[in-house]
Amino acid sequence: MKLTKFEHACLILEVANERLIIDPGVFTMPLGDLGEVVAVVVTHEHGDHWTPEQLQRIIERNPDVVIYGPAGVVAAAGEIAVTAVKDGDVIEVGAFTLKFFGEKHAVIHESIPVIDNVGVLVNDELFYGGDALVVPPVAVNTLAAPVGAPWLKIGDAMDYVVAVNPKRAFPVHEMVLSTAGKGMGNDRLTWASEQGGGSYFVLEPGESIDL
Repeated sequence: MKLTKFEHACLILEVANERLIIDPGVFTMPLGDLGEVVAVVVTHEHGDHWTPEQLQRIIERNPDVVIYGPAGVVAAAGEIAVTAVKDGDVIEVGAFTLKFFGEKHAVIHESIPVIDNVGVLVNDELFYGGDALVVPPVAVNTLAAPVGAPWLKIGDAMDYVVAVNPKRAFPVHEMVLSTAGKGMGNDRLTWASEQGGGSYFVLEPGESIDL
């Protein structure tokens, strides 16, 4: 399975010429030129994880694509068809097996409503929790670890990586950080990944790795 990292929290996974897109948001460059997309997962309704424009571009190129998201995304998407998923659901779509975990976004502040959020495990290999520190009750080989967010401090991110204990981890949700902040966060998450014998790597936008 090939993983390509795009800006912020957007990931594209490819198996046998079929593609899965996760969280194409406002910080991600337009993705309309991608074909063979069988599914999109939107973990929650915040604009840095999806926009109507991004989804419409994908749909125009891939009219049979299925979009998955929690109830909050279904409501926010309006006329764009989104299939509701929740904690515990398992979906088979094309070459991908999607297992969903978690229910709610991390708390940002008591004044801000807590919205729906689901994390996704793809082909029992890659786990991405969206905007929540979801520890799935299964082994994780590769973890997409949030490194910067309004709801996150680096100590919590470190504890999260230690708790998941992946074989390897890489940073996502980093567009809110400066260059210096990214470096500091990556140093801390490298340490956290190594506590269980794992490794840590960084993918710049457009870079890929075979999982």
